[in-house]
Amino acid sequence: MARGAGQRRRHVPQRTCIACRKQEGKRALIRVVRTPEGRVVVDETGKANGRGAYLHAARDCWEKALKRGTITVALKISPANDDVEALRAFGTTLPVEGGESE
Repeated sequence: MARGAGQRRRHVPQRTCIACRKQEGKRALIRVVRTPEGRVVVDETGKANGRGAYLHAARDCWEKALKRGTITVALKISPANDDVEALRAFGTTLPVEGGESE
């Protein structure tokens, strides 16, 4: 006997951007992770070991998170200057607003 006419919806994990506090599906955000070695890096795969935080793929969110220090609070570590510069450089490659090009 078949179950109802509709298929069951797949659960989409939700995460909150640490800069703008908007919720999105996990795949729509970029993960920043504090590695076990104490470094702060962008996690392209979303599966790296360590404490993670999520940001939109928008330059505005990255600048806001770096300026306000929300990365420090979310990851419970004060990132090294070279890690902050690497995050800032990554953020400059992103569009100004989510989904829009310059």
